[in-house]
Amino acid sequence: MKKTSNLSPLPREGAGVGRIGIFVGSFDPFTIGHADIVNRALPLFDRIVIGVGVNERKQYMFTAEERSQRISDLYKDEPKIEVKTYNDLTVDFAHREGAQYIIKGVRSIKDFEYEREQAEINRSIGDVETLLLYADPRYESISSSMVRELIHFGKDASQWIAGK
Repeated sequence: MKKTSNLSPLPREGAGVGRIGIFVGSFDPFTIGHADIVNRALPLFDRIVIGVGVNERKQYMFTAEERSQRISDLYKDEPKIEVKTYNDLTVDFAHREGAQYIIKGVRSIKDFEYEREQAEINRSIGDVETLLLYADPRYESISSSMVRELIHFGKDASQWIAGK
């Protein structure tokens, strides 16, 4: 028997509780591709919480505080956006924030397959839906990993970092 979602339909304008989405990632660093996804998702939500993920098993170029501060500075004039760090499961972060949706960007079929699997798990264990937004073709080759590598080898990667 297929499980039906307990999510309520999207609220109508003026209905009180709004649509809350979380956009999560390590954002090490936050690229122009990430910013594009946020900007495209913004009209769909009443509030977006950008969740800067912290995984103790991962090595980061920038601290969680630096990553959060840079993103906060970028969106300081946008009242619908908050930036927070988290170090647990994304569905637990979504529940704490009252989010009904996880927003993810997809650049390739490889990304799609990974995100599809994650979406199924998140819906199954947390009853949270995932919204996949396809990367703008101008940004689909940009990744935080690529930007970090360029920086590591002394190259100027500022054109791919949001807010630079």
